[in-house]
Amino acid sequence: MGVEPMNPGVMGEAPVTIAATNEVATNAAVRLRGARLEQPPRRAASGRGPAARICPTLDLEDDLAGQGFDLIVGFDEVGRGALAGPVMVGAAAIWAADVPACGIPLHLADSKMLTAHMRESLFEPLHAWCAADAVGQASNTEIDEWGISHALGVAALRALNHLERQLGLQPPSRKPSAMPQMPDGENEQAAHRERIRQPHIGAILDGPNDYISKALDTFDAPALPCPAHVVTRIKADQLCATVAAASVLAKVTRDRLMISIAQGNPLYQPYQWAANKGYGTAVHRAAIAEYGATDLHRRTWHLA
Repeated sequence: MGVEPMNPGVMGEAPVTIAATNEVATNAAVRLRGARLEQPPRRAASGRGPAARICPTLDLEDDLAGQGFDLIVGFDEVGRGALAGPVMVGAAAIWAADVPACGIPLHLADSKMLTAHMRESLFEPLHAWCAADAVGQASNTEIDEWGISHALGVAALRALNHLERQLGLQPPSRKPSAMPQMPDGENEQAAHRERIRQPHIGAILDGPNDYISKALDTFDAPALPCPAHVVTRIKADQLCATVAAASVLAKVTRDRLMISIAQGNPLYQPYQWAANKGYGTAVHRAAIAEYGATDLHRRTWHLA
């Protein structure tokens, strides 16, 4: 069975298929800040339902800015436990200089705490809020070949690579040229422009394991203009605004892709990916038992 290209109208970008040559599911872009913002408390009111959600803050982002990092990037994954389709890692970046005055998009939370409608409503405001964002992916065949941890690392580096190149970042020169003699004020401005082209990047990754650094400089990973210093944080998708943003962007992107694939090829319809997004529901497993695995299933996983 062939892989159906994703509807470009869904993503607002060129068609994307699940293949190793199509590494980034959405293009990063430098965007105007136009999101609806608020400054929420650390936690919402106690109780049940949406009001009890943990509200993300910029505390860790502010801490990294204070350590001298110029660009802060939050990362989160989606699709790790699915039986079919790619794994994706979202990356959401803000400039450290913007953190003190940076509001947080209204209703932002870990994607798992939001309904599909709420995630969709946040998608465009998050594009506007981020300095740049991207979603990298690793295909089901790459997961089978590499294992899930390395696949996640490569997907994250694909996202970061695309994000950096959209921002126009450049690798450090091997032999930096001497700064020409200029008035002090102009020298400072020139140094600032050079730093923005080659910033120090601080990354926040949800979870306890730094699979990003482990995949760096491996044969499968892209060459980054500027490597990132990665900090891991358990429940960062709930606590850190950039990571929560990355989780929503990645979840919406992958859900749209799985729905598009399911609706675009009748051979995939028995597996009901439009509803289960490739995860191992009873209906999905029953379809595998009846019809067998497709070319989009992870063959090394327990599918029955």
